Amino acid sequence: MSLVLVTGGAGFIGSHTVDKLINEGLDVRILDNLQKPVHLKGKPGYLNHKAEFIFGDVRNKKDIELALKDVDYIFHFAAYQDYLTDFSNFFHTNSVSTALIYEVIVEKKLKIKKIIVASSQFVQGEGVYKNKDGKLYYPDLRPLNSLEQGIWDWHDENGGTLDWMWTPESYSNPPNAYAMSKYSQELQAMKFGKRYEIPSVALRYSIVQGPRQSFYNTYSGACRIFSLSYYLNNAPVIYEDGEQRRDFINVHDAVEANFLVLNDNRADYGVFNVGGGKPYTIAEFDRIVAKVFKKEDILPNIPGKFRFGDTRNACSDISKISKIGFTPVNDAYFSVQEYKDYLESQKDIDDFVKYANEKMKQMNIIINVKNKN
Repeated sequence: MSLVLVTGGAGFIGSHTVDKLINEGLDVRILDNLQKPVHLKGKPGYLNHKAEFIFGDVRNKKDIELALKDVDYIFHFAAYQDYLTDFSNFFHTNSVSTALIYEVIVEKKLKIKKIIVASSQFVQGEGVYKNKDGKLYYPDLRPLNSLEQGIWDWHDENGGTLDWMWTPESYSNPPNAYAMSKYSQELQAMKFGKRYEIPSVALRYSIVQGPRQSFYNTYSGACRIFSLSYYLNNAPVIYEDGEQRRDFINVHDAVEANFLVLNDNRADYGVFNVGGGKPYTIAEFDRIVAKVFKKEDILPNIPGKFRFGDTRNACSDISKISKIGFTPVNDAYFSVQEYKDYLESQKDIDDFVKYANEKMKQMNIIINVKNKN
């Protein structure tokens, strides 16, 4: 029977992937250091007891060597995700760990059948836009002085508003340390994979939603923040004007994509977007969460503030992975309902919210959230 190593297997996407692999009859080994604050209370109760667990760090070569013994396939999910400015940590955890995996495989002459590396939609940055005449634009970071004036959208040289486009895998423009470290992982998977004939795949996940998302990670995003707010009868804060668009994907659909590329050699040596195929504005998503929690009478707070460094729109073209059989089936309502059920099954929710709020306050200070006027 094949043995699959899942780094970061105690985490959100990792743990769901572990469940799928075990249900499909594969042996699974998890390598995870239960990093705080994501795993603030230690090993999570949802962890599949049929999986072998190694407490170790992907930045430690000895831990990698131990974890890779007798392994056939690798899912590399272990990563550092946040808005913080400890830039070196992103590269040390994300980039160096990937290099170590390939290093050990080559040094030990291991017969690995495939490596699937977790990348991120945010590798594409702002993505691709076009004006009313169809001219394409590839914008970078929105200027601070424009954001301070409440100018949220991109414009062409004549002042016309640019329209966002579904962005393909062929375009990359990572805007921050996290995205740059993820792009580095993609490059390693493609270059090392081909050079040493190790079939490798990189998956650029859109914003993944569903149960088991950490309550303590500021990176977790709108589903966690909005859900906690409505659970406690509080109005969530929406930055900018709420018209920024995002591409969400349910965690079960993401896992199906994982399993697809694991078993289909057409995916080998490819980078694939993994998204939900439908854009939502943040304001629309807020109303979905409010409806699921039956709190539609509570309206969001839109104070005219912004988070410097946020992309205006982030929507990934999934036509490439669709050609090998991927079809997302779960919408945002399903994801929020699953998260609501998970939230209501937890204890000490007030403690979760207190911690999350403190982290949000720190985040706002660090990334210079300012009034638009």
